[in-house]
Amino acid sequence: MTLSKQKKLDRAGMWITTLCAIHCLLLPLILPLLALTGMAFIGEDLLENTILGLSVVVGLWSLVGGARQHGEWRLLIPLLAGAVIYSQRDVFGHIGEPFIILFGAGLIIYAHWSNLQRSRKQSRIAAATGAMPEVSSSSL
Repeated sequence: MTLSKQKKLDRAGMWITTLCAIHCLLLPLILPLLALTGMAFIGEDLLENTILGLSVVVGLWSLVGGARQHGEWRLLIPLLAGAVIYSQRDVFGHIGEPFIILFGAGLIIYAHWSNLQRSRKQSRIAAATGAMPEVSSSSL
């Protein structure tokens, strides 16, 4: 995977996760307004779980591609842990929900950010030594 593609995937993953967290955190405040405008579907669990699922798919795609380059497979741990934690956002009720969302989203964003940093470092090392990266985009 090229660094350019890696950067795009990691940035997309960070944005999707951030938007998902913002959506979940602001939902209790705007839900009454959504019902009045006929957009109450935005508050449905199906939409929230779909966005979270998209975040995980983009994260896996990005982190597996990055791990093939830089070898840091352990970055999958915060991604998957964040997704599991985030998916359990209702466990502690409405009072604990924002904390669970922020913690889970934070882990996912951390995984993407770390992956991006390691991919950049690996690219700089490869350029300095004249070595080719371990994985080319044709082998994916």
